[in-house]
This record gives sequence, C-alpha cells and structure tokens, in this order.
Amino acid sequence: MSEAAQQLVEPTALAIGLAAAIVAATGDEPRVLVVRTRHGIDALPSGPLEARHPTLEAGLRNWVERQTHQALGYVEQLYTFGDRDRRETDGEGAGGALSVAYLALVREARPAGAADASWQSWYRYFPWEDWRAGRPSAIAAIEPPLWEWAAQGGKLGEERLRLNFGLGGARWNEERVLERYELLYEAGLVPERVRDGKQGAPLPEAARGVAMAVDHRRMLATAIGRLRGKIKYRPVVFELMPPSFTLSELQQIVEALSGVRLHKQNFRRLVEQQGLVEETGETRAETGGRPARLMRYRPEVLVERLAPGVRLPALRRT
Repeated sequence: MSEAAQQLVEPTALAIGLAAAIVAATGDEPRVLVVRTRHGIDALPSGPLEARHPTLEAGLRNWVERQTHQALGYVEQLYTFGDRDRRETDGEGAGGALSVAYLALVREARPAGAADASWQSWYRYFPWEDWRAGRPSAIAAIEPPLWEWAAQGGKLGEERLRLNFGLGGARWNEERVLERYELLYEAGLVPERVRDGKQGAPLPEAARGVAMAVDHRRMLATAIGRLRGKIKYRPVVFELMPPSFTLSELQQIVEALSGVRLHKQNFRRLVEQQGLVEETGETRAETGGRPARLMRYRPEVLVERLAPGVRLPALRRT
C-alpha cells in the first residue's frame, strides 16, 4: 500500500481536552472562574485527558484543582467541541483536538488560589446579555452593523436577527446566548473571527466583550444558555445559594443569571406555589425594613413535581 493510501485509511489520533465553565454568584453578579494564558488571554480552566485519569469527569476535576485550587461540586457535561481546524492554542497553529466542556456550579466565589486564576463577571464577555437595567448599551453599537450584515442574506438574515437579538420588535429570548455569539462571529464582529484568519471588523471592546482563548467564549456561551434554560425546570439555582437565604437574595441570583428584572410579588408567588423553599424559623435584619424570613431549599420537591424550577417566561419583567 502506498504511503498516501495508508494515510487515507489510518485513523488520525486526536487529543481529548477537558474544559470547565465554573459558575458562582456573588451578590447580584454571576461569575465565572478563568485563568490567564501565557499570552495574557482569559481562558476556562482546562487540560488534556491523561492515561492516569479514570474518567473524563475525574480528569476535569483534577485539572481544575491543579490550576485554580477550586474543588468542584455539581458538574454536568455540556458538549463536545471539535473541528479539524480547531485551534488548540492562542493562535499558534491549528490541530484536530476534541474538547469536552462541562458546566460546574459552586456556592461561593472563593479566592481563586493560583496567581493566574480569577473570578470574572460573565457579562465581561457578553455585555449584550445583561438587560437588568434595560436595553444594554452594547446592543446600540451592535445593531447597525448587524442589520448591514443581515441585508446581504435577505429575509433569512433579518429573521435571524429578530429571532436571536429580539430586534425589530421581536421578543428577547435569554436562552439564545450561543446563537447570538455565533451570529456575531459569522458577521465578523468579534475578534476571535479575525484571530482565526477570517475576514471581520470587530466592534469596540465595550460592545463586543472580552475575547477568550481558543473557542472558550463559545463554550461559556453554551454554559450560560444551558443554565438559563435549566433553572426554569430544575432547582439547580440552589447549587449557588447558601444553606439559608432570603427570598430577595434568591430573586437577586435568578435575575443575575437570567439577565432580566423580575416582578417581586409574582416571583415570590411562583416560588411558593412550586414548593421550592420552606421557612427556617429564623429571620435576618435588612437595611431600611423589617427582618426578612430566612428560607431553605426543599429537596423533596424533586419527587413532588416533574419539573420544579423558576419559570421565567411566566413572570412580568420590569
């Protein structure tokens, strides 16, 4: 068999990478744990699967602890990212690596441990995703070049803008985080596209967000969209809460994750109707008001209801 024919039939060895989007909520800010590459670029904690790792998840936990000193609790697999031209480094050539991304939730953003690890707001990377104070200023900068790009694709391009960015009077869907980032990449408005050797004209940083190494911003977008969707039908938000909390604190965390403001009375009514929490019998003094009742999560809700969660679409946004 010729060398060329042998190359066609022999399998190509692929490295398997592991990466973690580790999320915590501090006050009203959703945070993600990042490390700095040797080129000074933000990246998710990651590393290759090694022969000594018994499972993918065990390998992930090992890399995270080595790089950040953060022990992981709740972990779920997100997606496997991989293309033949996927870049394995910060622009130093290309490779055929596969990377298995995970979402991990921790209850508090502890000191990162390693000197090159830190907790950052996830809106640092996706400024157009935070609607808690109204329409983000990043949308105003994004909209004109997006419409110009969409015009080249006719009706389909314009429909994609309405569906993903809520433009033209359409409804904003907070779960479509990945679709929005990929649309910006396709339109050439984020620096990762230029870094990957493709044509583009990135927006000013305040509008485009901070770039990340390799395809880690795509991974983080996937994690945010998954979490925003999951809090509506599973009580995963309590993985981020302390053992006892007030309803105001719970609402603050849900708003931080979803990026929208929620109607206070409707939110409390929904949480109580779902049977998600119960009173601890204790109170906490709050500034400018009467003491607030302390609550705790009810794990029994998992067997009482098929899909216990905080259903955001049913709430009026202010």
